[in-house]
Amino acid sequence: MSLRATARITAGAGGALPVLQSAGPLALRRTRALGDTARVTVVGAMSAPLGGDRLAIETEVRDGARLLVDAAAATLALPGRGAHPATYDLRMSVGADAVLRWLPEQLVSVHGSDLRTRTTVELDATARLVLREEQVLGRHGEPPGTLVSRLTVRRAGRPLLDQELAYGPGAPGGWDGGAVLAGHRATGQLLVVDPAFARTPTGTKLLGETAAITPLAGPAALVTAVAPDALTLRRTLDEALRLLAPT
Repeated sequence: MSLRATARITAGAGGALPVLQSAGPLALRRTRALGDTARVTVVGAMSAPLGGDRLAIETEVRDGARLLVDAAAATLALPGRGAHPATYDLRMSVGADAVLRWLPEQLVSVHGSDLRTRTTVELDATARLVLREEQVLGRHGEPPGTLVSRLTVRRAGRPLLDQELAYGPGAPGGWDGGAVLAGHRATGQLLVVDPAFARTPTGTKLLGETAAITPLAGPAALVTAVAPDALTLRRTLDEALRLLAPT
């Protein structure tokens, strides 16, 4: 039987968390705060998402609030009994002078799984965002499942970034070719949106041979990376995080 669950987070100024609502396998825990930044850790309460599951997290960061969301462990996309894919939606809104740092652990696309993820972010013109996504295509020694990931970000009501990535046996041909993954099995990106970039834009910068920082048409920078494994990928994205958003 497929599962439907929506967890909710609302952060207020001064580290307040007026809403912290877990649901199904999405257990939310308030963890040690960092000054006036509230911190929420997502703890997987059961194996999910399975094929056919419909999971979501809705996050609101109110005006002047600061929120860090991380995770206790990697998320495993697992095969289900039915033919329908699982979905995992992340819906976020960040208000005026607010800050959201969304730094989960990796998403592992297990062989035989079929997952569609959708991340949608609405930003105020003065909001700041740090958002990391990491995908590991298959566990050790196995091919990946099918994974389709869509990221849509709007700032002050205008599009900032809208992209879709697809990997695995259900993806269009060429996803594992030299122009995309070139045999690598870990891929990820880091998006940093900061009004300060309007005054001091980020430049294009290579991070080793398989990662790069690219400025966007707006006060934002996107880091894209591929790597042979999850550890190497995390080290690359951590380096980019230190360069673009050190605090």
